[in-house]
Amino acid sequence: MVGVARLKTLIHPTAVIHADAQLHPTVRVGPYAVIGEKVKVGPETTIGAHVVLEGPTEIGARNQIFAGAAIGLESQDKKYDGALSWVKIGDDNRIREYVTINRATGAGEATTIGNGNLLMAYVHVAHNCAIEDAVVIANGVALAGHVHVESRAVIGGMVGIHQFVHIGRLAMLGGMSRIDRDVPPYMLVEGNPSRVRSLNLVGLKRSGIEATNLVSLKKAFRILYRSGLPINQALEELDLLTDNSYIQHLRRFLQLSLTEGRRGTIPGKKRIKDEECN
Repeated sequence: MVGVARLKTLIHPTAVIHADAQLHPTVRVGPYAVIGEKVKVGPETTIGAHVVLEGPTEIGARNQIFAGAAIGLESQDKKYDGALSWVKIGDDNRIREYVTINRATGAGEATTIGNGNLLMAYVHVAHNCAIEDAVVIANGVALAGHVHVESRAVIGGMVGIHQFVHIGRLAMLGGMSRIDRDVPPYMLVEGNPSRVRSLNLVGLKRSGIEATNLVSLKKAFRILYRSGLPINQALEELDLLTDNSYIQHLRRFLQLSLTEGRRGTIPGKKRIKDEECN
């Protein structure tokens, strides 16, 4: 048990904490933070000055939530009718100044943040978003509703992402891009309108990818973005490549992007000679 004197050193006297909020004894709370009734915070999490946590919200262990962040406030979706929905955040995340993370829209639904992510200042995560693990989102990025970001993606500053878009694993999005369709795994995307520019070679090498798997992905990139084949034929060509987990995931992602209700994928950049012909 942590003594009363110890608790007083961890929770600033100006913080306003609802009596029914559940804070682990090792949680630190800064000045003027406001923590609502249906909030649960796990061990060794730090809550900075002027942070607002409303609920239902569940936050795991060893998270750092910096000054002015607002987490768990109700969805900004016009369809939101006051239903009981959630924000659920895992462990070891860094949520920087003035980040906003909204609850989901529908009853029993959740906006989810996984483990080990970095959300830099002024990031907005809208209702029903799902961010997996080890994702880096730079300053001023706005994720509209129902955006799904797979693990180890990197999103550059001031990027705007359309609702229902999926961002693939280990993708890299250049700063100030407009993302209105799905971004395939392992690709580098940039621009307005955005285009797939190349493989995310730096990210892949940093991830420790084996040389044989990188060769397969380079072949897949040429099939998808340099062959001129329609996407269905390109997917058939992918089936002929050496099978590994990277190619399997890429193929599965692209096939799902073609299903009804999905937004399709960001196209590749045209070759210079093709642009000159238009």
